Amino acid sequence: MTTIDVKTEGRSAREVLAWSRATVEPTLRAAVDTLPSSMRRIARYHFGWCNEYGQRYEAPENGPYKGAGGKAIRPTLVLLSAQAVGGTAAAAVPAAAAVELVHNFSLVHDDVLDGDLTRRHRRTAWSVFGVKAAILAGDALLTLALDVLAACGHPAATDGTRMLSAAVQALIDGQSADLDLEHRSQVDLLECVSMAEGKTGALIECACAVGATFGGGSPQQRESLRSFGAHLGLAFQHVDDLLGIWGDPAVTGKPVNSDVRSRKKSLPVVAALTSGTPAGFELAELYRREAPLSDTDLAHAANLIDVAGGRGWSHTQVDDLLAQAMRQLQAANPTPRAARELGSLARLATHRYS
Repeated sequence: MTTIDVKTEGRSAREVLAWSRATVEPTLRAAVDTLPSSMRRIARYHFGWCNEYGQRYEAPENGPYKGAGGKAIRPTLVLLSAQAVGGTAAAAVPAAAAVELVHNFSLVHDDVLDGDLTRRHRRTAWSVFGVKAAILAGDALLTLALDVLAACGHPAATDGTRMLSAAVQALIDGQSADLDLEHRSQVDLLECVSMAEGKTGALIECACAVGATFGGGSPQQRESLRSFGAHLGLAFQHVDDLLGIWGDPAVTGKPVNSDVRSRKKSLPVVAALTSGTPAGFELAELYRREAPLSDTDLAHAANLIDVAGGRGWSHTQVDDLLAQAMRQLQAANPTPRAARELGSLARLATHRYS
């Protein structure tokens, strides 16, 4: 995989992400520190701030783990969207922290639902602390997110809390649809896209909209940035699905062909299954097998998805959705620097599969 760092005039996307992490993390850590001790240790571990025994990482040689804390794309979208409408990043920090807490609530639960053993190059929370404890920790992060937003004192706090709650409901609905698709032999591509819009797109859409709201944007600006986030979120899911099959484990932190191994009905997979091609029919036969797929089977399945057109379709969708997102960004009449940095971040986030 090629490392991409999109550079525009001023800060690169990676520099913006580093700035966002430095800006939001103190608020994030302070919020997590208010959790009950039983939940605090699991949350800190999940974020990569401590080991499984609760020992914090202080010295560089002891941590944090590579990739700890994630990419921070969602909180960065919140901060930049606030700046894009003429507001300040500082005013939007509580919203950015809340969005990141919700995202991590979903990751903790997602790992349980999918049975994933690794995330961010280390063992998942449930595989260390147990399924029941991880579920409770995810619940605690969700509650904490809403509390951070509701208690921040910003004039937009009430609207922001409602927006975030609606995004969580859409996310949960999308995750439920994802689970349903796993157990069905017949899946329509449009319902798979709708599932992705909820599971991943809803929170990215919310990040942009709530950032614009905390930045004091006009209704038109908030709507344009919301649409920017919606298109970006769906493109982001396409990229995640591509990485779930063809991603480099050294970069993704997950085994190769991880999504195929678990028979996930991801976007490129469903595109292949519904392609009406010989490769698509053969892939369907593989997916219907009750026995676990061997490494040879997994490699063959990945090739069938490619031959049936699923990989190419997702690549095309990423490019089309990014173009639509950029048009919506410009429609928001954003401040120049924030526009450049949002565009740079969007291109970085949607070209991780290169």
